[in-house]
Amino acid sequence: MTIALLEVSGLSCRRGGRRVFDALSFTLNAGELLALTGRNGSGKTTLLRALALLVPADKGSIRWRGQDVSDDREGWRGELAWLGHLEGLKGDLTVAENIAVAQRLRGQAEAADLDIALTAFGLAKLAQRPVRTLSAGQRRRAALARVAASRATTWLLDEPLNALDAAAREALQTALAAHLAAGGLAIAATHAPLAGARVLDMS
Repeated sequence: MTIALLEVSGLSCRRGGRRVFDALSFTLNAGELLALTGRNGSGKTTLLRALALLVPADKGSIRWRGQDVSDDREGWRGELAWLGHLEGLKGDLTVAENIAVAQRLRGQAEAADLDIALTAFGLAKLAQRPVRTLSAGQRRRAALARVAASRATTWLLDEPLNALDAAAREALQTALAAHLAAGGLAIAATHAPLAGARVLDMS
């Protein structure tokens, strides 16, 4: 029997004392994209945070390659690239420095992936600009470039299309397609369609 790369089984979470979802189960394999949809407050962000072990689940399990992620929390976090509502960038560092620091924290060599990610999101000319001087859309693109340069197997993306213009949305779709084609997987909370995604309606 083939074991799913990621298996979520019977997951339940509370937020502020309120149950936001209960007995949630799904599996994902290499090359799959799962889009979390539903009204605001339906638990999309809470699910992403639970998958990243940023909030505890009340019940259920998260298994990676057949092993419960709670048995090797740091190993699981090493498989993840996270994009939340906040970009997770240092304002006084340049775009390139932010991505390079993130790569070093992951133990990666920098140059090739950094240049590819900057080019993919149209940031080559902004690479030496401090992040604090960028527009909201430019900061979002920089955060997505950080994810794309991470080499992480699993991308967890919370509203990745926020503040992006049409060209940047297309760049994200292209980056996602390349990531999936290379054997990665991704889970995105979104109010807008993502090409090729399975949809999980949290409502």
